[in-house]
Amino acid sequence: MRTDGGTRAAPEVFSPAFRLAGAAVHLYTASGSVLGLLTVLAAIEGAVETALWLGLATLFIDGTDGMLARHFRVKETIPWFDGALLDNIVDYLTYVFAPIVLLWTTGHLPDGAAGWALAAVPLLASCYQFCRVDAKTSDHFFLGFPSYWNVVAFYVIVLDTSEAVTAVALLVFAVLVFVPIRYLYPSRMRALRGLTLAFTLVWLVTYAVLVVQLPDPAPWLVAVSLSYVVYYWGLSFWMTARGAGARRAARSLQGSQGD
Repeated sequence: MRTDGGTRAAPEVFSPAFRLAGAAVHLYTASGSVLGLLTVLAAIEGAVETALWLGLATLFIDGTDGMLARHFRVKETIPWFDGALLDNIVDYLTYVFAPIVLLWTTGHLPDGAAGWALAAVPLLASCYQFCRVDAKTSDHFFLGFPSYWNVVAFYVIVLDTSEAVTAVALLVFAVLVFVPIRYLYPSRMRALRGLTLAFTLVWLVTYAVLVVQLPDPAPWLVAVSLSYVVYYWGLSFWMTARGAGARRAARSLQGSQGD
């Protein structure tokens, strides 16, 4: 960084307490890996509601750790530690691996080789997505279905879908990982951010109430919960189309200026 006189300014000095707060944020993110393990153990033991409560906790951590990381400027205070890599590791465990285990243990996947193959599809698709350098765009969207397998598993259990319906859902969403639709990143989006965050909070509340109501959730509450999903997908598709139109217009303008 340079001053107005052209000389290089001294690097900013952070207090030990501020650096410690940054380290605590990384530990907060890493705690999701422990919750992922507990989710798998709960699934194996047949404690479905416990697994879903743990899933809600991981959603909360993942939804708040980024804001904390930016507030405490962890990239500057702990520059040698890759928080984005940590986040991806934890998210793969909690958003992908643990939910697929939960679907397996709750009997929503076929027995035998067919079940193994079906379980492998989202695991492999998400391996690809988590390694894409453009999985999160520069203007804060997820490119391709953002591996919300925890949300898929939640609705499979709440709606108690059949093996056939579950299989179709897993295959369709796995394909969507590779389709360049731009999905909302609620905590970092610019347009309609406040409204989207408010709807997200309502969805989290409905998640908790639906878990309490299992195995017989109220149909009206399921409808309220699914309305957020419709909003999320609808706005994602609309913003994808709008962005594509703007990019085409920009390319056309550049082409006409180059003539």
